Amino acid sequence: MTNQTTILSTKTLSPIQKQELVKATIQVIEADFIKTENASFEIKNLNKNLIFTSQNAVLSILQHPKIDELKQKNVFCVGLKTKELLNENGFTVEAYTGYAEDLAEIITLVYSDESFTFFSGNLRKDTLPEMLTENEIKFNEIKVYDTTLTPHKISDKVDGILFFSPSAVTSYLKKNTLSNEKLFCIGNTTADALRAVLSETKIKNIKTAYQPSVENVIEQVIEYYI
Repeated sequence: MTNQTTILSTKTLSPIQKQELVKATIQVIEADFIKTENASFEIKNLNKNLIFTSQNAVLSILQHPKIDELKQKNVFCVGLKTKELLNENGFTVEAYTGYAEDLAEIITLVYSDESFTFFSGNLRKDTLPEMLTENEIKFNEIKVYDTTLTPHKISDKVDGILFFSPSAVTSYLKKNTLSNEKLFCIGNTTADALRAVLSETKIKNIKTAYQPSVENVIEQVIEYYI
């Protein structure tokens, strides 16, 4: 490799995550393109089961006075990291998947007679609630955190960009444009957000992680450039 590869991460990586890239002689630029904050909310009309599609939602409800009541209920979630966080804090995870559409399909096929409370964020995608509604699954939704876009202008030329959410894609494009960078995405929903703004000739620049985790995105980057 004659010239050092430079990549942009649209979120700040942990020291261990960043070190993996540095060890592979990949230069890393980091900037947080979104910010999440706990929202004020009231827990009422709880259904039999709980749904979480992000760690942010879990972190928010962990601060609530009724947390012990919530731990008595079965949980359905999206993401291995979300599942691990729930387990660490005393929740029982009945089922988890990598993507919201897969979770909605499992609920529809196996748990259609159950009721659910979905803890969400203000910029959540419509996929899961729409599928539950279409299949007449009883559920309600409580917004427990807020995501704010925090755009940055990136003046450095980079070879690749790491995206971890559709919101980060939107935020990045507010002050930047895409050219011929390799685009690494944590999952299909994030990749779809990029495809929506790219021409057909640019779609080949998108690489989606095998598993929806930050670590797997980093593995994909190292595998591609080394």
